[in-house]
Amino acid sequence: MTLDPQILEHLEQAGEHERAVIARLLRREISIPHSNKVFDSSLTFGQRLADQVAAFGGSWTFILLFFGVMTIWILMNVAAGQAFDPYPFILLNLVLSMLAALQAPVIMMSQNRQAAKDRLDAQHDYEINLKAEMEIMALHTKMDELRQAQWDELLGLQRAQLEILQRLQPEPSGRKTE
Repeated sequence: MTLDPQILEHLEQAGEHERAVIARLLRREISIPHSNKVFDSSLTFGQRLADQVAAFGGSWTFILLFFGVMTIWILMNVAAGQAFDPYPFILLNLVLSMLAALQAPVIMMSQNRQAAKDRLDAQHDYEINLKAEMEIMALHTKMDELRQAQWDELLGLQRAQLEILQRLQPEPSGRKTE
């Protein structure tokens, strides 16, 4: 199969990533590795833990649990005669500040990893779209070739019919045949 010069020009301009997708397509490799499995298999224990902490820290369970702990803390210190953290709740403020100081970087690490995962997903989607586009182009080419073959066959049949009609046509009456 010969390639159209325009296609060759596009191949020369394609980047390394596009060429890899084209090579996989030409080798008829159907599957492109799923990005989530690839990404998740490369996570360390600390990264998985950070993702779980971020998932829990952004849940209603955490909010309600934290609200309950703060309410109990305040009630114990206001209602108890001997408060271990009197009214301005300085110890509670310290605990809240420490929690925020620890939770913020963990959440940011998780968000950075999610952004990297999203980029990997976008790259995977691009590969799928590129492969689909190339398959569609190949189908268009195949359809064009089939249509051209049908036209050639139709023209051949038409020529044969014209030859048959010319042979069947009676000679003009003014000419003598010998």
